Amino acid sequence: MAQSTPALANLLFGLTVAEEKAAANAPTTVPEVAPPLQLFNSMTKKKIIENDKGYVVDGNAYFSVDNFPEYYSFGIKPDDDPTGSRIDDDPRKRNRKDFALWKAAKEGEPSWESPWGLGRPGWHIECSAMSARYLGHVFDIHGGGKDLIFPHHENELAQSWAAYPGSEVKCWMHNGFINKDSQKMSKSAKNSTPIREITTQYHPLALRFFLIRTDYKSGMNYSDRVLEIASDQVAAKAGTRKEEAAAEEAAEATETARRPHIQAVAALSSEIKSKLSILGLMPEQISIQQVLEQLKVKALERAGLTEESLHEQIELRVAARKKKQFDVSDQIRKDLASRGIALMDDPVGTVWRPCERSRKTEIEAKV
Repeated sequence: MAQSTPALANLLFGLTVAEEKAAANAPTTVPEVAPPLQLFNSMTKKKIIENDKGYVVDGNAYFSVDNFPEYYSFGIKPDDDPTGSRIDDDPRKRNRKDFALWKAAKEGEPSWESPWGLGRPGWHIECSAMSARYLGHVFDIHGGGKDLIFPHHENELAQSWAAYPGSEVKCWMHNGFINKDSQKMSKSAKNSTPIREITTQYHPLALRFFLIRTDYKSGMNYSDRVLEIASDQVAAKAGTRKEEAAAEEAAEATETARRPHIQAVAALSSEIKSKLSILGLMPEQISIQQVLEQLKVKALERAGLTEESLHEQIELRVAARKKKQFDVSDQIRKDLASRGIALMDDPVGTVWRPCERSRKTEIEAKV
């Protein structure tokens, strides 16, 4: 029955391992700037400019904020508009808050043909054109960091409405920032940590558990310590679920033995699953025991220990306890706790599981 135990991923997050893998596959479409150039030009020339919501100066096309009363739809008040301090004055603009739909070519930059000569699309029009091409003029969700609300999403929304008045995004989802050790994580700060790097030290479930605990609108502070806490909590949940699964398995076995027709259905289910697995149609599932073992492997790596060296420490502690050298045994336990290893004594002997590193012991060790 151990092989049929639902995956901890499924218990915590509603996904099997196969679904996890499917979710990580490449997206259906990866939009590129170059292919939709015809749509860029169409939106800009035939829609926005001809609707008097934009204008052209010296091969540059601009969106006219003054000609679009619906500007500031995201709630930014004109007096609070940070644009004035963000950009330099451009004498070609009618209003310094106007933004580029098309930029005339500059030497050394990529450029394409347009009705106004060589150039490239403005940053905001790229998003409007590509979303219209691949998602249509009405779609459900548009995401992005909260720093994109203004001006990027404001401009994107304005030009989409100006080109196609029926355009609509039903739900805008702006996420908070991820900080690392209380500093915003960004490329410029060079403090970004790839997920692949994180999962070499921590179980993927621990990372996911950390991420889902915070509302997407709120910021979160990533650090090794919070990942250790998440690992501790996942290990605790897995241990609890393992005990519950054992009780459920025993109850199920008793019920199956009492009722022959249930036994027959269980046998049929096992046979079907076996055949589907052979055909590669049965979603892969991981047992709770496997999750616990994987968590232990990661904990040992972070602690700089092996199963053998940890076992030696446990044996030394057991021997010290037998000699009533409790100060020695307590110190061994504290040392291991400071490295993320919790020892637990039960009737069958001493067992261990991953835990949050003991901060008190860490401080003592530094002193």
